[in-house]
Amino acid sequence: MEMETIVKIRSIAYVTHDVKCFRIAKPSGYMYVPGQATELSVNKEGWKDKRSPFTFTSLPDAPYLEFTIKIYAEHQGVTNQLSLLNEGDELLLRESWGAIEYKGPGYFIAGGAGITPFLSILRDLQRKGEVANNVLFYSNKTEQDIILADELKTILCDKAHFTISRQKESKYDQRRIDADFLKAEVTDFSKYFYVCGPDAMVAAITETLKQLGARADSLVFEK
Repeated sequence: MEMETIVKIRSIAYVTHDVKCFRIAKPSGYMYVPGQATELSVNKEGWKDKRSPFTFTSLPDAPYLEFTIKIYAEHQGVTNQLSLLNEGDELLLRESWGAIEYKGPGYFIAGGAGITPFLSILRDLQRKGEVANNVLFYSNKTEQDIILADELKTILCDKAHFTISRQKESKYDQRRIDADFLKAEVTDFSKYFYVCGPDAMVAAITETLKQLGARADSLVFEK
């Protein structure tokens, strides 16, 4: 039978104009691997059976569970409902799952909120002193959409590359992450590639990487 636990929200804070960080109480013995996710529901009538997947952005041994969530108010779904909650409100937490797991040094390629599974992985690598030889390519529409840019720069230094697709006069790269970009920026296609973002982006990039010589078993993404 599926585990389902009622947990309370401990804190809520804005990360960007439309992204919030939720920290919730961590049940005793709850476990996950950096990069994994779970499904959450709001513990209110009419919402208990409506679930959405969210990635843990905290470290596994933290005394709380953290989720960094982009709010889609126009969708009127679970994320919008989450945006209406306050400290002390309750969520329904389920078991951890997910295929995104660190396997070795490589390239992290993220679009928008797709950075979230990589946050826990990169924080874990930084703590272990093992972040070297990893590179991040992170695409967003505008500069204000970048999630935790300063922290990512601190972790990866000059190996954190930001690209912007819908803002002129940006201080960041304005190329699309496509075949030309990857041919220009990737120096070793034998490394691992971790890809997360909108489904169409993930499908296009993983196919492009295979065409450029990456092995299918070196591509890590949520299938």
